[in-house]
Amino acid sequence: MTGAAISLPREAAAEEAVTAYPAAQLRPIRWQLLLGFAGLLIGGYMGLLQALERIGVDLYKISEIKTYYQGLTLHGVLLALVFTFTFANAFTQYMTIRAYGRPLASTALVHASFLTALLGVVLAGYAILTNQASVLFTFYPPMKAHPLFYLGAALLVVSTWLVLANLLLTLRAFRRDNPGERIPLIAYMGLFNYLMWTIATVGIAVEVLGFLLPWSLGWVSTTDPQLNRILFWLTGHPIVYFWLLPAYMSWYALIPGQVGGKLYSDGLTRLTFLLFLLFSIPVGLHHQFTDPGIPPAMKAIHAVLTFVVFVPSMITAFSVMAALEMGGRKAGGKGVLGWIPKLPWREPSVAAQLLAMLTFFLGGATGLINASYTMNLTVHNTAFVPGHFHLTVGTAVALTFMGIAYWFVPYLTGRQLFSRRLAIAQAWFWAIGALIFARGQIQGGLDAMPRRTAIGSATYSLPGWDVSNWFTAVGGVIMAIGGVLFFIVLIGTLFNPKRIDPATVEPVLSEPIHGPKDTWKAFDRVGLWVIVSIALMLIAYLPVIIPYLPANMTSPPIKVW
Repeated sequence: MTGAAISLPREAAAEEAVTAYPAAQLRPIRWQLLLGFAGLLIGGYMGLLQALERIGVDLYKISEIKTYYQGLTLHGVLLALVFTFTFANAFTQYMTIRAYGRPLASTALVHASFLTALLGVVLAGYAILTNQASVLFTFYPPMKAHPLFYLGAALLVVSTWLVLANLLLTLRAFRRDNPGERIPLIAYMGLFNYLMWTIATVGIAVEVLGFLLPWSLGWVSTTDPQLNRILFWLTGHPIVYFWLLPAYMSWYALIPGQVGGKLYSDGLTRLTFLLFLLFSIPVGLHHQFTDPGIPPAMKAIHAVLTFVVFVPSMITAFSVMAALEMGGRKAGGKGVLGWIPKLPWREPSVAAQLLAMLTFFLGGATGLINASYTMNLTVHNTAFVPGHFHLTVGTAVALTFMGIAYWFVPYLTGRQLFSRRLAIAQAWFWAIGALIFARGQIQGGLDAMPRRTAIGSATYSLPGWDVSNWFTAVGGVIMAIGGVLFFIVLIGTLFNPKRIDPATVEPVLSEPIHGPKDTWKAFDRVGLWVIVSIALMLIAYLPVIIPYLPANMTSPPIKVW
């Protein structure tokens, strides 16, 4: 069999295997997906409270949430860890099954990933809801949380490791049965995302297991906040790509078929995910440009590498735009931009993802500002930063996941999507709300408004903050309306009596215009690229960490809420 014949991704074999997918694997995948949407529901509600707090509307008084910071912790943890991790786990496992046209190697690992994530949510949720862990998503020491918070967060990470273990076992089984064949493209994308993420988690693993848990349990009395920050951001920036790459999987592998176009190039797609594996990790110091104790030369190197990791996103923009234009022109679009309105905007799954892509342009541009050594000094720790990532993870990622859900949930449940009109309206509400919200936050940041602050309760203000706060509040309310519509559609679908054949809602996969070539087989050398990635991480971090040691264990715990 030639490489071209097995590339993206064996449509015929996959279609034949759809009805043969083992229910024992699809069930925990469905549960993990629903766990993520439960996180989105509660975390999104907390976001509405924060947006309204900006204009002095305090709904915390009528809820069980004691403080703004408890709500902010719930918002960050449930959306940045629970929703994203569990969706990635569910979607990647499903896409890998489809790519190989065979079940995952271990059903036990599929169940274990779900149960581990669930246990993590319960433990961390208990600590947060009892106000013993209002330490925000970044859990910077010397703020100290209850040990169950750190253990719960660690278990959420472990759930992703279990998925990677299953992806590797499945690859081994595939290669054993198909010697010499290329890794199917979709499986390649999922595998390289999880490889990148697992390597990156060495930072958070050392921080939690080596410092925070023993400190929280009382085994040691002090810790080193600065070293913990370095370890956190070793993982904390790659996490952005771990959120984003499942969306890229859909944009590369599914959207071309959904709009009637074709994927541009198998090789470019593999190169994109390979570059993310190599360059997502050695960039974390750009979050610490203002921190003392870190060599300026290393900060500069990380700044340059941060711009390098922008390259695969530019490749993605080219590839996805090519597929969209092809689909729009095939539908009758003329002129320079006349193909855009010809795209299937009335298809909920497509509309949500197209709007997610549009907002991502602004999210990427504001990300470059954060990466810049000099401009970062202006916006660092201001409201500009949440304005940026509500365009990226809050819309590009979250809205794409919602768009995927519009076919994925009907596929997993065998029930017809409830109200396509509401689903399309939801996507527009969310995107427009996010743009208004981000406008408020970004302007506030440029006017020196701090982030992670209950601005509505602050006794100080600067000119312009009132306008920014109203933009934030209005945008947040519109996003919340979009969120309510999403859950109406989701719950309506789960209980919809109208049954469908799941195979009819799976997006069609298209063959790439430029298929894989034998000269690109080096892209598939998984072990080699893992070694290179680890080497780059060591080159980027050892000159920072080794001179820093021994750790300055001087800070006792503090509670600021």
